[in-house]
Amino acid sequence: MDKIKDTRSFMRITHRYLGYFLAGIMAVYAVSGIILVYRDTDFLKSEKKYEKTLSANLSEKELKKELKMKGLEVEKTEGTVLHFKKGTYDSSTGVAKYSKMELPFVLDKMVSLHKSQSKDAIAPLSVFFGVALFFFVISSFWMFNPKTKAFKRGIKFTIAGLIISILLLCI
Repeated sequence: MDKIKDTRSFMRITHRYLGYFLAGIMAVYAVSGIILVYRDTDFLKSEKKYEKTLSANLSEKELKKELKMKGLEVEKTEGTVLHFKKGTYDSSTGVAKYSKMELPFVLDKMVSLHKSQSKDAIAPLSVFFGVALFFFVISSFWMFNPKTKAFKRGIKFTIAGLIISILLLCI
């Protein structure tokens, strides 16, 4: 019985202080997650104009890769100038003039948390955050005595959350 009490006490204390520690990180992830829902719109974005000198005579595919513009399609060509939505590229000089809708710097950095890859400097924070959230899932079952009404109700809510998540993923 002492071992169960020690485990429950450890989980509750760790859950509490880890929760306080992660409150700021969770706020950033929450805001950036909400912003990502609207990534297919121009919500909070502003137009930024660019002029870059690239290699001359790039193909449409190479141009798309160099400018990092999804859906870039050449709409017309006038001499050596290729026209695409929101810009032009002069294949003889390599000069590309274009505009992009971008989030403000701070919001863009926040959104990058969700898009981090193993090679990114922020990757360890993302992994730590994921592991900590998983710990929250597990440790939450030690918050209440399993014989209480609150615990039994909590299990029902957990099952409902799992079912709803799975259903939404399958739609």
